[in-house]
Parts: sequence; C-alpha cells; structure tokens
Amino acid sequence: MKATFLFLFSLALSTGHLSAENWPQASGPNGTFVVSDAKAPSEWSVALDQNIAWKTTLPELGQSSVTIWKDKLFFTINKPVEADTVLAKDIVAYCCSAKDGSILWTREIPGIYPLKIASSWGDSSGLPAVTNGKLVAFFNGSGAIESFDMKGNRIWRREALSSYRGTPFLIDNKLIYIQMNWPPDEKGGYPHPEEELPLSDWTQVQAIDFESGKPIWSTKCGGNIGSQPLPLKLENGRDVFLVGRGGGHEPPEQPLGVSLVDARNGSEIWKLPIEGYESRQTKPIHNGQALIIVDEEHWWVNVKSGEISRKISLTQNVSVRMKDGDHWVTKSMDLKTTARSEKSDQSNLLVGDYHYFRSYIHNYLGRIDADTGKVEYLQLPVSLLRVPNKPDRFIWNESDLESKPEKIFNVPTKISYWTFKTNRMVNTRGFKLLGDARSQGNGWGHFAAQIPTAIGANLYVPIMNGMVYVIDWNAKILDENALLSINDLGPLGEAWTRSNITYSSGKLFAQTIRELICIGE
Repeated sequence: MKATFLFLFSLALSTGHLSAENWPQASGPNGTFVVSDAKAPSEWSVALDQNIAWKTTLPELGQSSVTIWKDKLFFTINKPVEADTVLAKDIVAYCCSAKDGSILWTREIPGIYPLKIASSWGDSSGLPAVTNGKLVAFFNGSGAIESFDMKGNRIWRREALSSYRGTPFLIDNKLIYIQMNWPPDEKGGYPHPEEELPLSDWTQVQAIDFESGKPIWSTKCGGNIGSQPLPLKLENGRDVFLVGRGGGHEPPEQPLGVSLVDARNGSEIWKLPIEGYESRQTKPIHNGQALIIVDEEHWWVNVKSGEISRKISLTQNVSVRMKDGDHWVTKSMDLKTTARSEKSDQSNLLVGDYHYFRSYIHNYLGRIDADTGKVEYLQLPVSLLRVPNKPDRFIWNESDLESKPEKIFNVPTKISYWTFKTNRMVNTRGFKLLGDARSQGNGWGHFAAQIPTAIGANLYVPIMNGMVYVIDWNAKILDENALLSINDLGPLGEAWTRSNITYSSGKLFAQTIRELICIGE
C-alpha cells in the first residue's frame, strides 16, 4: 500500500544519511530536526560543570538556535542594553569557533519595529541563521534580513518582517521563511486587528534568492506567525511544504486550516479548511499522510488529495505513565483539557514512526504511533534544583511544591507556576529583561516551545527554564525507562533559554540568557 502513495514520507526519512557535520539551519541538515546516523551526549550539567566542553559568556540575551558549518557557529543576540528593558529592535550576529567558542566576528543588524525583549513567544533575536557554507543569512525579527560571507563581509540587506519564532530553511537557492506583512504595535506585540484585512496584509510564506536577497515568490494562501513548515519532497522530486493558518487573536488569514504548497513557485496545490484551527506546529508526513494535531485529535491527511483519512482522540482512554510518590504507575484515563489544543505550541516532532508532542495543561510528554494510532503519555518533572554536593530535587506534582505557587504572571495553565525558583531574567551585566512576564514561568503551558531535536537514538526536549529531557525515542513503551536523563543548561533561575538543541561532530550546542554552551567531552 505504501508504494501507491505519490508522496515520500518526508525529506527527513529520505535523506537521513546526510552528513551531520553541518547543522546549517535550525531544522538541521535534513530540514526535519532529525539526524539518524549520529551519536551525541545524553548526560551533562552546566550547573555542576559536567560533560561541558566549553562556555562563552554573552553580553546580552539571544533566543536563536545555533547553526553550524564545519568549524563555525552562527547565532544572534539582542544588542546589549544599558538599563532594564522591555523592548528591543537591534540585534548582533555572531560567528564563533566551534572548537573553543572564541568570537571570530560580530555584525550589528539594525531593526525597524521594537519587539518585546525576552518574550516567551520570541523576540528580535529569535530566528536562527541559515547558511550554505558560502553565505550566512541572519534574521532580525524587528524588520531585517542580512547576508554575509563566511568572513563577515556584508553581501545584502532586505528590510522585511519575519516571524520571530519561525524556522527558515533553504531549498536549492531559495531562502524560505514566514513573512509578516503588517507591523507590531507600540507595545511590541501582534494583537490581530478586529477588522478584515486585505490579502496584501496577510502573513505569507516568502522565498528570496539566497545570493541576492531579492524576492522570488510569496504565497497567496496565507500563513500564521507560529506555523512551522518543513521542507518535503514528492516522489518525483518536486519540493513542497505544508503551511497552516490559525491561532489566537483572531488571525485575518482565511479560511483557517492547512495548505500544501509547491516550493518552486509558492502556488497552492490543495487547501484543507479546519474550523477553529490552531496552526502553531510542525506538519510532518509519514507514509503519504500529513500528521496534524487539531484540538484534542490527531489527524491523518492524504497528502495526494488533501482528504482526511483518519482521526484519533489524544485525550480519551489514553495510557499515562505517572509518578506516584517513589513509584511509577500506569493509568488508562481520560485527560482533562481546556478550550485550547492539547498540544503545547511548536512542541511536536515526528521521529521514525512516532509523533511526539508536549501536553498543554499536563506535564506529560505524549506520542502517537503513526502506524497503529496508539497514544501514550509519560509524566515529566517541571523544575530541577541542582546544586553541588546535594541530591537533585524535582517537582513532578503539585504536592512537591514547597509552598503555594506565586502567580507573578497571568496564564491559564497552573503547571506553568510550579518551580523552586522563577527565571530571574537578568543578563550577565545585571540588567533585567522582562518584555513578557510569562518568561518567568518554567516552560510548560502557555508559551511557544522549542521544537525538539532527534540525534541518533536520543530525542532532546528543552524547556524554558534550562532543563533538557533526553528520551529514547524508539522505546517500545513510553515509560520511565525511556527517560534517559534530565539535564540542565545552568543553575535554576539563571538558565532561561528558547534555543533548540543543535548538533555537530559529536557535540551539542545551546544558547541561554547568559552563555553559548558546547556539550560534550
């Protein structure tokens, strides 16, 4: 039956053999956040200085993932501030040595529209760089894209707004990203207007020429600031991607739903309208079926026709492996949900036959077998207090809290408040960066999650407070044995991050509010 489908599973599965020496974009060498033929560290601690190759102190917070070409690392930070700050618009592009973290060159990239700094949904520095080994393009979410050669010589600048929590990627010579066509407000946010907007103001997917920065095409089907297209291929070699419309704040792009787009010219191949859809997720393909999470359901959509093939509930009669005191128990249960999608924004990733995601109101990692439809959940701790010469302390349940959590920000998910220490949101020079009070939360619940990455047998799931769970993604049962380790990117309260974990040549890389970090011996 699989041979009857016109579409391959995805670019990830068809090109998983590509070299993992380079990580040229946030989504890795295959464009899918997955590299199968590699081995990376599974245990470390920045707080205890264990299995850390080097660290580089940064003068300011940056949100971008680290992209890599051979011995060079590329990332961005906000331009260093000189006082406590809630808004920012300029960024600094960095090129550092992968061997020791030393700075090779930096370039300032001015923005146009101020955004909330250190927002839990993204800021000016939120987008990752993209490189082909000859040129590297850096994105300023406040209104600019600039390209440099590998020595730091500026090649071109394009003034355009891009989604500050997007994941741009390359297909041939086309640099593809989500473009915002109307500006943020004076508070640095995007509250969608109530009136209907014309097509010219809709968020769209944009392709530009990587060598010149000139536009090639723009979609007309609409997109969303949180949609995460992945580069996919048809069986005949035709490049495509899936893009979604829909989210909070009454987005103007209509109808809500998903479209398959031809990456050659940006034309829409088919459209699937979905009432009330929240599009903020990756959209992988498995055996000719697009995998889409819609509220409390997992959908299979035939990629050839755009027709719905199957639906499975993610909340009814599901298996949950949970912590009960010192023991683990498995319960078949119906999960309590809210009006939002069961999945945390942007937290989903297809690895092999398993579609992983994080629950929105429960501290559960979920997965669904894309072949059988079996749904499993594993409870994870939300806070780790790790100090030298003392046992690690975790918060698994509300009963582990030392006192009633203080609600210093407003979100609808109570687990967001469960922590031993809130994120201080202070940079290495002592200035407070708090454009979004929700950034003080632990990284579960109401915010935009980092997309996980899979390196070899390990799935790396980072959260905002600097914890990183390492999962045996191919475990037959999603239980405590699949939880290989729980790691940190620094002391609790000081390790705020929105960086994906990236990989090159046996090492892992991450960026926090304070540091650039290389993990490995």
